[in-house]
Amino acid sequence: MDVIEIQKYLPHRYPFLLVDRVLELEPEKRILAIKNITINEAIFQGHFPVTPVFPGVLIVEALAQASGILAFKSLERSPEDGYIYYLAGTDKTKFKRSVVPGDQLKLEVEIINLRNHWMKVAGKAFVSNELVCSSQLTCAEQKVS
Repeated sequence: MDVIEIQKYLPHRYPFLLVDRVLELEPEKRILAIKNITINEAIFQGHFPVTPVFPGVLIVEALAQASGILAFKSLERSPEDGYIYYLAGTDKTKFKRSVVPGDQLKLEVEIINLRNHWMKVAGKAFVSNELVCSSQLTCAEQKVS
């Protein structure tokens, strides 16, 4: 999936769209996506100008966005159907090292439990096959008017 198709499943846009490409997707199972970290990211103007570090909360958000794509594809829905997925919770989140400009985040998400209106997943983010973040995320579906 390229970024044009990704935008069909996520309501996010620049500067908050944090999934650049989907490499693999198995509905009801897993997704593998990437986020390229560049110095041009708006966040680096303030975090931190002298020593730029990609914020951990945005790594978790990138995992959540990948989870949203996986949920939509697994349940055969899209935002056009009037649905949206929200990050409803995180558990056991750990950060192992900093992510900096030039890194490519590999986002791996596997479904733990999938229900009609929510999903629990295990998410991991890697840079060069080195684990940088792990988290269990809960995503909740909501019908929008």
